Formats: sequence, structure tokens, C-alpha cells
Amino acid sequence: MIYREIDSSELNHGLFAFFIRRQAVTDCWRWDGNAWCIKPDPFIDDWTYYDYCSLIVKLRQIKASDGFVYGAFSEDGLKGFTAVDNRLFGHDMQYMDLAELHVSSDMRRRGIGRTLFQAAVHFASSRAAGKLYISAHSACETISFYRSMGCVAAEWIDRSHASKEPYDIQLEYVCNEKYCHISGSINQL
Repeated sequence: MIYREIDSSELNHGLFAFFIRRQAVTDCWRWDGNAWCIKPDPFIDDWTYYDYCSLIVKLRQIKASDGFVYGAFSEDGLKGFTAVDNRLFGHDMQYMDLAELHVSSDMRRRGIGRTLFQAAVHFASSRAAGKLYISAHSACETISFYRSMGCVAAEWIDRSHASKEPYDIQLEYVCNEKYCHISGSINQL
């Protein structure tokens, strides 16, 4: 696997020719009004041509604002990618948005997601972000991944993220020890 930054000139449909987004979801984390619990919610999560169009526009905007777009490549092409928006936000301007992190379904469970996540953390840390903000898909597998990375429930909820994807779970990852004392625990899930 080769890991490298993705150049703006590469951000087109051809980049995703061998990338398989498909995820068969069976169970998701849901808030029942009192506590987080796992509920059956079977569906297939996949991207349409128009989803890829929107993704490409978003990644181009991130690159244009000096953000981070980084990929994992095999001989077949792109097999995973992450993106971090360079803008700081939050009540203390401590967050950078982990805007994307995906691994092709044919390459999952090989450590690619971990490597991409670590690259995103390194980028955010190098830009003086205190935390990565993650609006995470509520599928049990996705939340398990972020837990294994050390992510916790977000101390502060960004309403624009939460309203766009109301079933997502808002998480954070501490990039700077100065922020360790104020992080919540994802064990609430």
C-alpha cells in the first residue's frame, strides 16, 4: 500500500474507479431518549454517481483552503482516503473537521483506516488543532473503529454537522494534551 497526499488535479471520477464504498449495515447506535443502545437497522450504504460528484467538489474545496486530502493506493488505484478541513471551529476554536475517512470494502480490516486516521491526526496537530471533530456514521462497525482509535463523545456539538446527518454520532479525538481534561467518554455509548 502506498500512502500519499492527493493532488487537486487527481480529484475527479477516475480517482474512484476502483474504490468500493459499499457497506452492509445491520446494527446502529441510536439514542432512545434516555441512553445510547444498539438497534437493528439493516441497510446497504453505497454512493451514487451524484454522491461522488458532491464528494469531489467537497474534496476540491478542502484542498483549495489548504486542507488535507490523503489516500491509500494499491496497484489497482485508490483504496482509502481521508480529508481534514483546515479551518478551526468550536467554542474555543480548538477543532478541525475530519471531513472524510473511508476504506474500500475490498480492503477493510487491514489497518488502512488506522493509518489514514493517524495521518489526519498528524495534519491537525501540525496545524495547532486541539481536537479532530468527527461526525461518525452510527453503524456499530464504524463506532467500534473510532473507539479503537481513542475517540470519545464530543464535548461540544457542532449543530451544522448534527443537523446534516441526524443519525451520526458526534465524536472527537484529542490531538493536543492541553485538551485532555475536557474530553468526554464514548463509553456512554
